[in-house]
Amino acid sequence: MQGEIETRRLIRDAVARLAPYTPMPPIERLAEGVGLPVERIIKLDQNENPYGCSLRVQEALAAHDRFHLYPDPEGRAVRRRLAAYTEMPAERILLGSGADELIDLLYLLTIDPGDEVIVAPPTFGVYKARAELFGATVVEAPRRPDFGLDLEAIGRAVTPRTKLITLVSPNNPTGNVASTEQLVRLLRLGPLIVLDEAYVEFAQRSALPLAREFDNLVVLRTFSKWAGLAGLRIGYGVFPLDLMPYLWKIKPPFNVNAAALAAVEATFDDLAYVRSTVVRLKVERGRLFRQLRKLNLLQPLPSQGNFLLCRVLRGDARTVRARLADLGIMVRGYDDPALEGYLRITVGRPEDTDLLVKALIAIAEHL
Repeated sequence: MQGEIETRRLIRDAVARLAPYTPMPPIERLAEGVGLPVERIIKLDQNENPYGCSLRVQEALAAHDRFHLYPDPEGRAVRRRLAAYTEMPAERILLGSGADELIDLLYLLTIDPGDEVIVAPPTFGVYKARAELFGATVVEAPRRPDFGLDLEAIGRAVTPRTKLITLVSPNNPTGNVASTEQLVRLLRLGPLIVLDEAYVEFAQRSALPLAREFDNLVVLRTFSKWAGLAGLRIGYGVFPLDLMPYLWKIKPPFNVNAAALAAVEATFDDLAYVRSTVVRLKVERGRLFRQLRKLNLLQPLPSQGNFLLCRVLRGDARTVRARLADLGIMVRGYDDPALEGYLRITVGRPEDTDLLVKALIAIAEHL
């Protein structure tokens, strides 16, 4: 065949070697996999807000009549709302198609092949996978047995080639937070600290005020978890002012779509409702924790996210997860050796907790 190409020659080595981050399947595929209708699925595997977005979001999208026009490439109206919400200057805020895009932009901005990115596993796998895609050498500083940060290990991992230290707080999947004192120690090491606060609305505090004091701190956040906008893909970051001109250079012109921008404005118009769902989930997190502790099947760890990481005490995690799935209850399992005996359970509605506990009691009787 004329013009035939050797595909492998076209592919960058970093892409060919890449071990991709694998997201959970959509609810329709989950339902098909266990032979149940979608409405029977209790989805506790991706840390979504089960109460959904504000009704004002749906009304705003239904009323929007300019989808044929390109959105504001700078997202100025949303950035003004975020400036008020975060008490940080709009000039330091950049929007992304989810926080995932902002991770890519940071790597694109900073990484030359051979530069180093420090990660603290177990944590959100995108940071490692995408760093390797951009040609970085990933250096792991594993967490302590209690999943706390090992500051000494991170300090030893820093070299002249270290560009970024990535942290998630509350950490996904362990739910614990980095203290202000720990973050200050890390900020004083010198490399850029990328702090992912995707779950901060469920936590007791944010580290964002440190961005006023340190010019090597980036804070990334999302509307996917607390605000119920996971399907619209919008996140934001607060960046050092000196980085902003370069980020504007590399950001795709219309990376955040008009629907997402309208949804965020409607969310802020109904902030009291969204915050009320966060409160309900925090209350339910406590109830779920107490219920699970009674079963002698799972040992939940304290969490400041909208999820609980649980060590399986009887049987093995794969079996428990599979039996829950057969009943239409989806929870997250892991191939990571550090987490193979654990399951992560998203906090749902009270009725979701009740069905989960009932299912776990039935499973425990046959282990």
